[in-house]
Amino acid sequence: MSNESLPYTFIEQLTHGAEAPGDGILSRNLYQDENIKVVLFAFGPGQELSEHTASMPAVVHVLEGEGTAVLGEDEKPLQAGTWVHMAAHLPHSVRADTPLVMLLTLLKQGRS
Repeated sequence: MSNESLPYTFIEQLTHGAEAPGDGILSRNLYQDENIKVVLFAFGPGQELSEHTASMPAVVHVLEGEGTAVLGEDEKPLQAGTWVHMAAHLPHSVRADTPLVMLLTLLKQGRS
């Protein structure tokens, strides 16, 4: 997938190999350096990441499927194309209503 000697990371098909499991959550680290960490998540229908916080800002981009995110006190629908920026320490959770694939980018420079 990546070659440490190249000055770039190229992934031709982001969702290839990220089929949502029937019952569970798949996570796959795609990239990490001193500034960001990028993780691909695939949720089976009905699967959930319970409420938690992160010590750094994060961006979620939904690639496939539908679900719900709770961001602080707000409940928001998720669908392919949804993009969310979350401040550090924001309580949040994610629930998949259908098979759901999302890209999570953690922004290490905003760590607090």
